[in-house]
Amino acid sequence: MYKQAWINHQVTLTKEQGKKQVPIYKRFKDFFDYEKQLKDVTKPKMINNRMKRLAKIAKHVNSEKEVPYGGWIE
Repeated sequence: MYKQAWINHQVTLTKEQGKKQVPIYKRFKDFFDYEKQLKDVTKPKMINNRMKRLAKIAKHVNSEKEVPYGGWIE
């Protein structure tokens, strides 16, 4: 509920322009660009060696096999 209240507050923000108050966000797209967010989610991520190693460890653990002492899969 607090996140929704914060977002509602952000959307209604105004700034002073001359002697009157005008909304900061005139269109919803100014507040939240759906297309940009969609591109960020769907574009391939750069995976470094550490992330690859952690993925292998997770795969091994999730396979329910016994992890050898030390557990590091190279």
